Amino acid sequence: MAGGIINSITTYAHPLTVKRPDTQLAEALTKVPEATQKKIRGQAQDFEAMFLNSMFSQMTSGIKGEGPFGDTPGTGVWRSMLTDEYSKSFAKAGGVGISNDVFRTLILQQAKRG
Repeated sequence: MAGGIINSITTYAHPLTVKRPDTQLAEALTKVPEATQKKIRGQAQDFEAMFLNSMFSQMTSGIKGEGPFGDTPGTGVWRSMLTDEYSKSFAKAGGVGISNDVFRTLILQQAKRG
């Protein structure tokens, strides 16, 4: 499975070009221990989830509650928890690509240290 993850993240694709290997990232990954890579991947996903949570919160801030709960204080708390879970789920499923760029940057920095 690790090979599949590494292959998928070491390939750069611009919308107007064909995928090509990211040799700089592939080389950096050989210098960073696998445990550190997993930790950095988690941190990158957490960062993307925070970004998405902020985006989803702004997107739903003007929506008033309806149905049996109406526009009560509990609706805001519930919506906050819901957007938080949506954000985490969305980021874990691949998100919008921010985590891959954050991961790449952190791995390159970590490889330069070692």
